Amino acid sequence: MKIQSIPVGAFEVNCWLLANQDQEAIIIDPGADAPLIENCIQKMRLDIKGYLITHGHMDHISALAALSTKYPAPIRIHPSDAIWAFSPSNQMPPYYAPPQPPPDELLKADLTESRDNEIARLRFDVLETPGHSPGSVCLYFPEENTIFTGDTILAGSAGRTDFPGGNPADMHNSLKRFLSLPPKTVICSGHGPTSTLEEEMHTNPFLQNAQQSE
Repeated sequence: MKIQSIPVGAFEVNCWLLANQDQEAIIIDPGADAPLIENCIQKMRLDIKGYLITHGHMDHISALAALSTKYPAPIRIHPSDAIWAFSPSNQMPPYYAPPQPPPDELLKADLTESRDNEIARLRFDVLETPGHSPGSVCLYFPEENTIFTGDTILAGSAGRTDFPGGNPADMHNSLKRFLSLPPKTVICSGHGPTSTLEEEMHTNPFLQNAQQSE
């Protein structure tokens, strides 16, 4: 699997492009700057087969409508976030206006806990990890031992829980789920650099707190 990150928008969200050997691809969290993402799609000659959304905050979905209109493919988001993600309440002026909704026929509110999902012949597991938002999920690709965590866990930190729908207790329980993954798991988060679970277990106070409460 080829992995390409593109920092986008005012909050520098990591938009992830995942491609198989035939350049069939998944886009994770197209948060803003649709022309920038499109330029990368064209340079890599990608055939977009699906969009995966780790959570519904505006900085992770604001380029989704434009990209999915030009490159139609199924869009998957957790139902608990789908109900508000494209509403007027999901904005942060002056940085983000309410996200435009993507085409109705593409949006699938079915990104719930499951195993052996597959898009573009890339297999992944969905882990429900509420806390930062009610429908936050992490996407674990076992063959690559890589997990895309959105804003659940970041290098050295974890997602905020003081936004509407955030819940500190849920976040604490969600972080415990990482402890069952292999230590060498690569963490590709929604903001900032990549890390490994092993590194985070030694340096991340939020994950250390989760360990201590086991």
